[in-house]
Amino acid sequence: MNKLLFTLAAILWLLPGSTFAQKQKQQNYVLIQASDTEADIIRKAANVVPSPRQLKWQQLELTAFFHLGVNSFTNREWGTGKEDPKIFNPTNLDARQWVREAKAAGFKLVILTAKHHDGFCLWPTATTDHSVKSSPWKNGQGDVMRELAEACREYGMGLGVYLSPWDMNSPVYGTEAYNDLFVAQLTELLTQYGPIEEVWFDGANGEGPNGKKQIYDFERWYQHIRKLQPAATIAVMGPDVRWVGTETGYGRESEWSVVPANNLDQTAIAGNSQKADAFKPQGNMKGADLGSREKIKGAKGLIWYPAETDVSIRPGWFYHPAEDNKVKTPEKLLDIYFSSVGRNGVLLLNLPPDTRGLLHEKDVENLREWKRLRDATFQHNLATGAKIKLASGKRKKALLDGKYATYFTTKSAKDTYAQIELRLPQEATFDVLLLQENISMGQRIEQFVLEYWDGQTWKKAAEGTTVGYKRLLRFEPVKASRVRLRILSSRLNPTLSEIGLFKQAQ
Repeated sequence: MNKLLFTLAAILWLLPGSTFAQKQKQQNYVLIQASDTEADIIRKAANVVPSPRQLKWQQLELTAFFHLGVNSFTNREWGTGKEDPKIFNPTNLDARQWVREAKAAGFKLVILTAKHHDGFCLWPTATTDHSVKSSPWKNGQGDVMRELAEACREYGMGLGVYLSPWDMNSPVYGTEAYNDLFVAQLTELLTQYGPIEEVWFDGANGEGPNGKKQIYDFERWYQHIRKLQPAATIAVMGPDVRWVGTETGYGRESEWSVVPANNLDQTAIAGNSQKADAFKPQGNMKGADLGSREKIKGAKGLIWYPAETDVSIRPGWFYHPAEDNKVKTPEKLLDIYFSSVGRNGVLLLNLPPDTRGLLHEKDVENLREWKRLRDATFQHNLATGAKIKLASGKRKKALLDGKYATYFTTKSAKDTYAQIELRLPQEATFDVLLLQENISMGQRIEQFVLEYWDGQTWKKAAEGTTVGYKRLLRFEPVKASRVRLRILSSRLNPTLSEIGLFKQAQ
C-alpha cells in the first residue's frame, strides 16, 4: 500500500500543471533548464534561500576588521615581504580593548589579518620564521591570534580570520608546495583557537620573492575549511559571501542576494553536495545590476550569494599617525550604515590598532558616538501599536511583533501585489522606513512605495526596489497618523517580516 501511494505521488508530481509539479525544494542554488520559461526562472529565483551559515552571517549586520602587522610599523599599506620581524613590537597590545570597544559599538564578529601580503604571521606558525616568534614583542613568545581568541570568548564575540593567499616572503610561493604550506597555515588557525566563524580571502595575486605568481588551489582550501570549521562562512573570494565591489562602505540601491552562476550546471555539482557546498560562482559581481529579471533570465543557474560591504574607519587599512585627524565622523559612519546594512548587506568596518597595539582614542570616540546616534534613531518604532488594514493577505500582526521569523504574506503565490495601511496610535513625525523580508523564504520584493495621508490624499514619502534582509530608506520628514506601504512588484508572494517608522537622531 505504501509503495502504491509513493508511486501515485510520483506520478502527480510529474503531471504538468499539478500543484506537486509547481513545488520546488528550497536551497541556496538552483539549475536553470533550457526549457524553462521566464515565469519558471522567476519562480525558481523566488525560492532560492540562504544556507544556515549564510543566514546566520546576514543577521550579524556589523563585523569588524583588525588590520595589524609590520605595515603598522613601517607606515605603509602594502609591505614587501622583506621587513625585519624585529620592527613588530606593540608593547601595550590589548586585544580585550579591541573587542570591548567593538562589542560596545554593536559588532557581532571581528576578523584579524593573521597574515597580510607581506607574509608576516601574527601567530607563532611552524611554517615560517617570518612571524611574531622572531619579533621582540613578548620576547618572541607572543601570539596575537590567541590573545584575540581569548578576548572574544570573554566578551561573547564571534571570531574570524583573514589569511592572505599572496605571500611576498615565502620562498615556495609560485610552486605547488605553497598550496601545501597554505593548507598547513589554515590548519593551525582553524584547530588551535576554538570556533572560527568566518574565513576571509581576497584575490590579490602578485609575484613572490622568486618572481613567480601562484595558482591558488581555492577549491582545496574551501574543502579543508569545511572539514575543520564547517560552520565558518568563507568570504569574499569564497562560496558563501561576495565582495560588494568597492571599499567605500556603500552598497547598491538594488542589492539582490540571488545572482546568476553561469558556471553552475549539472556537471559542476555532479550531485556531490560537498562540492556544491564549496562552490564559488563565477561572473561579473561588480556591476550596478546583478540580479534583476533581465540579468537572471539567461542564466544557467542561480545562487544565494550575498554582499559584504567593506570600508575602513580611516583612509587607510593599517594605522598611520597622519590619519588621526581623518577618522570618519559618526555622521559619516551613520550614512555608511544606512547604505550597507540598510541595503541588504553586512558592513565590515576596519578598525586598525596603532603601534601601541590599541584602538586609537579618536577611533573609539567616533565609534561610541556612532552607536549613540543609531540607538537614538532606532530605539522606538513609531509604528508600534498601529492598527493594520490589509487590501489582502494574512498574518498582519507579524509586521509589528518584533520577531524576524514571523512574516506577513499574501493569500497565494500568485498575489504579488500587497497594500498595508497603518493607522498610528497618534500623529508622529518620521523620516526613516525600515523593511525586512523573511529571507529564509527567499528574496522577492522588487518594487515598493511608502505613502502618507495628508488629510485629503495619499502622497509619496519614499520608494525603493529591493528589500532583502534589511532595507532602510531616509526621506524628508513627514508628519502623519496614517501611512501605507504598497508592494508593487514581487517574485511570487512577498514575505515581509517587519516594518518600522523612525525619526533620525541629531
